[in-house]
Amino acid sequence: MNALAEKFAEQDVGSIFIYTHEAHPGENVPHLASMEQKFRHARLLRDELGVTRPILVDALDGACHLAYGSMPNMTWIFARSGLILYKSDWTDAHSVENAIEYFSQVPARRKAGERLAGFRVERLDYRNQERDLFYKRLERNGQKALIEFKKAFPSG
Repeated sequence: MNALAEKFAEQDVGSIFIYTHEAHPGENVPHLASMEQKFRHARLLRDELGVTRPILVDALDGACHLAYGSMPNMTWIFARSGLILYKSDWTDAHSVENAIEYFSQVPARRKAGERLAGFRVERLDYRNQERDLFYKRLERNGQKALIEFKKAFPSG
């Protein structure tokens, strides 16, 4: 996502990361109990994943996360007007790039005289699961996180 943010910055497309909570807390990275702790977790995530985009930290009660659907790894794209152009229950760089490229062509198409009318689309995209990275992060959080995940999702 950092690469996409850089790629589209010249087109004045902004990109932010909203840190909501640790999805699988454990003894090393525990459940959030304070905003101070939440900011520490967000910095840890930034440093470990190399996030270069601005990171906003959600309220301790997760108000922003709740307002936008509570999915584990969501992506939303908004027009400057606030119109929702794209929403996904999972962040996948290929899907996001496809959407940004499509929507960035709309002004030129209108300028060329096309009379465009918006419509809603629902589609199923596919992503790489990156299981090794996922389990590495679970282990980083602590054995408790790993055990609880495997118990909840035995085939995962």
